[in-house]
Amino acid sequence: MSLFAVNREAGQAWTNGAGAFDQPGVSDHAAFINGLTEAGFILAAGPLDGTEIGRIRVLLIADADNENEIVQRLDDDPWELTDRITTTRIEPWTLFVGALSRPALEHRV
Repeated sequence: MSLFAVNREAGQAWTNGAGAFDQPGVSDHAAFINGLTEAGFILAAGPLDGTEIGRIRVLLIADADNENEIVQRLDDDPWELTDRITTTRIEPWTLFVGALSRPALEHRV
């Protein structure tokens, strides 16, 4: 498995002027993301500064075999299916310093 930095942004269906928790389908989206986290696919996630109320931008750190796996798994996000959010960039990422909560990362050192 490899680490990737994944950028996602508000899609065409994003409700402008409403925060993430006020968007339609937020419960389904949260359950989906929580499931990916419990599966060890998403190691960290959160909005980037300045997007709390506006058109959200999010950074995810994913543990996957390749970019295609990330695209396929995120394609099932209820917000992705309704164009409320879209994946805009996926880049390989190497962790040099710090720790993530996933025990499987210990073998990387």
